[in-house]
Amino acid sequence: MNGIEKNSVLWNLWHGCHKLSPGCANCYVYRADAGRDVDTTVVTRTGSFDLPVRRRRDGSWKIAPGTMVYTCFTSDFFVEDADIWRQEAWAMIRERQDLRFLMITKRIDRFAACLPDDWADGYENVTVCCTVENQAMADLRLPIYLSAPIKHKTIICEPLLGHVNLRQYITAGCIEQVVAGGESGRYARPCHFEWILDIREVCAENGIGFWFKQTGAIFIKDGRAYRVPRSMQHSQARRAGINLEKPHLK
Repeated sequence: MNGIEKNSVLWNLWHGCHKLSPGCANCYVYRADAGRDVDTTVVTRTGSFDLPVRRRRDGSWKIAPGTMVYTCFTSDFFVEDADIWRQEAWAMIRERQDLRFLMITKRIDRFAACLPDDWADGYENVTVCCTVENQAMADLRLPIYLSAPIKHKTIICEPLLGHVNLRQYITAGCIEQVVAGGESGRYARPCHFEWILDIREVCAENGIGFWFKQTGAIFIKDGRAYRVPRSMQHSQARRAGINLEKPHLK
């Protein structure tokens, strides 16, 4: 199934991050925190830290088995500031092997230094997604990502800031899905439909799932610029009808 799974929860075990690359310039977390007078650069452990292992009074898990857990979406799981908490987080992920955990990172260069001792070739219940917003970040991060011992891999091209040639990095059997989308927000940079279509073509050639997630606020198609309201950016992407079903996982 492409897109956000219906049977899912959000687990923000720590909050806050540091801008790292061009894709971070208009970060949605920074925008939201600014409205609450919160300093996003201060990384803090949240009250939801132990969410996956919480139980109800009858002893059952509060998060039901089989749920997709979107992990650390107001930070980066591999941010340096969270090194003191990460092993405890891995322990909860290992304990809840009946859940599926998905995390997105721009810090794949820190991945090897942040693993638990029993990681080996990866946990079956963990998907690690690598963000590449332009060609420079693709060339920097994807060689590391492709060689990393991760069971389930997804490339996130969002916010897509330029044409990204993924042909040398996409191979069937390694990458399961590519997600692409424009940038939202008041200061959004434009996203060109031709960039989206090129990524889709690479996925189609290799039998890899593709999800056009959102147009972004400024969408360029056939040489014409469209300003797309936030409420319509996802639906307009769906209307394009170019998603490719993600292969069923074993």
